[in-house]
Amino acid sequence: MKDFNGKVAVVTGAASGIGLALARALAGQGMKVVLADVEDEALRGAAETLAGEGAETLAVRTDVTVADDVSALAERTLDRFGAVHVICNNAGVFTGGLTWEAPLEDWEWVMGVNLLGVVHGIRTFVPILLEQDEGHVVNTASMAGVTSMPFTGVYCTSKHAVLALSESLYHELALRGAKVGVSALCPEEVATRIDRSERNRPDHLKRPADAPESAEGVVMQEAITQAVNRGTPPETIAARVLDAIRDERFYVLSDGAWRRACETRLEDIRLGRNPTFSPPVETGS
Repeated sequence: MKDFNGKVAVVTGAASGIGLALARALAGQGMKVVLADVEDEALRGAAETLAGEGAETLAVRTDVTVADDVSALAERTLDRFGAVHVICNNAGVFTGGLTWEAPLEDWEWVMGVNLLGVVHGIRTFVPILLEQDEGHVVNTASMAGVTSMPFTGVYCTSKHAVLALSESLYHELALRGAKVGVSALCPEEVATRIDRSERNRPDHLKRPADAPESAEGVVMQEAITQAVNRGTPPETIAARVLDAIRDERFYVLSDGAWRRACETRLEDIRLGRNPTFSPPVETGS
């Protein structure tokens, strides 16, 4: 897609972080933007801010873990704007700790948002894009979807699944000759509020009071907070996405240490050797 002006974008997780940056960047290209998020107040504030910057917006409170919510998001979008051209399945949450100690509530919550949120977006919006014979799907995975790190088993699993799902979708659309592009966004640490994901965890998926609090989980939570505090500006990630949509490029990857960690993992697979622990630490070289 080369021309964004006058077209319609839908962004989930749009109240803050990468989602808000995507919404602003797409609006800056002349798109009408539908912002979806589970946080009512933050969502309204984001939509009002963009509207104040001249964007034509619609805010729709959406829980991406609920298929009917995502269907309602599509209906509201079509009722208001009559079309959808870009769908950014971006909502995401994080939790860390030892894989064997993670309570089922962690798995249900993270997989519900990070994976099923993308599934619901694909099932709802891709048929619309196919009927139009025009559009682009952006699924937010992570560099954690092309690497594997300790104490992030639940999160990494969700992001690997998003990447595999996106690759399958890409192949299926290509085999149909559809004029619908797909990009998998795999960012590094970004200055977002993902370290405060717990604010949006529903009560029925809260960790049990007797769930173990491992030292590794505490350390990982501190590491995530430090990482986002020094993270890449969300606007940089949004600019990468715009370029990928224009270029019809699938992989939207980080460079530097994260890319090297990804290459090490691919080399492990190619050689059939055991996984190498290759933390993505910048060396300055």
